[in-house]
Amino acid sequence: MSVETPSALRPRDLAALATVVLIWGLNFVAMKVGLASLTPFQLGAGRFVFTFLPLALLVPRPALRVRWVLAFGAAQGLGQFGLLFVALQVGMTAALASVLLQTQVFFTALMGVLLLGERLGTPLRVGMGFAALGLGCFIANLALGSGARGVTAVGLALTLGSAAMWAVSNVVVRKAREDGGAFQPLSFVTWSGAVSVLPFLALSWLFDGLGAQANWGRAPWSAWLAVAALGWLSTNLAYSLWTGLLKRYPANRIAPFSLGVPVIGLASGVLVLGETVSTLQWLGAALVLAALVSVTLGPRLLARRARRALA
Repeated sequence: MSVETPSALRPRDLAALATVVLIWGLNFVAMKVGLASLTPFQLGAGRFVFTFLPLALLVPRPALRVRWVLAFGAAQGLGQFGLLFVALQVGMTAALASVLLQTQVFFTALMGVLLLGERLGTPLRVGMGFAALGLGCFIANLALGSGARGVTAVGLALTLGSAAMWAVSNVVVRKAREDGGAFQPLSFVTWSGAVSVLPFLALSWLFDGLGAQANWGRAPWSAWLAVAALGWLSTNLAYSLWTGLLKRYPANRIAPFSLGVPVIGLASGVLVLGETVSTLQWLGAALVLAALVSVTLGPRLLARRARRALA
């Protein structure tokens, strides 16, 4: 399907973009709310039950090889969110998780170089430099000890592992698109959600213990609301809106709006959850955001400069 190139974003599309950025930005607060009553593995199982149902009754199975659905479910479900939920429990704030998870852009680029033979452009190289400095600030903050502010070395490592698994799922999506068949994002995400449910339940049974299984019955309405938001809003609604926008507009028109996600995530963690951020963590977050700006806006600026040089 060819991408339309309207001269300006329509009001309804701007509303869709604002909805996606708001949902994904507040996503991390919902995770913390869910983890107050459920274990990470229970939250994972609940999220993907809601992702799969009831949409699976309305959306047909993906017209793709089963291996891509299985691979995406394992990478995005067990890998990305399994690691992230554990990180948020053992030592990671929602505010900083929203920023650090965006390093998936750089993990994706590295995997593109190593696995797909792609090249690193100048904006990406600059962005990686900023990101490395930002991570250095987070590591230095941990080394100082007293300024950790809710972040542990294990939590930081797990969050970066989650970002890496997000990158793996991006590669899976790319390969699935290239493998032929009709790639329908909503169908793909909905049905891959079923892949993660049983493994998450098995992990809960193995590691949480029998006593934790009572969480299912005594979890408050706020926990179930958080689980529903993670499954229906963050996954089904926001993902379908985002991919629909990418079908109607060039990626360089839509991608810059994703910069709002870590900003809202950082602000909501501080304002809604009362999380604190140390000076080094603020500096690290600023550097990671600068890295994202370089990657997102850099290609457009270089293209504009090239056009001016030819004029």
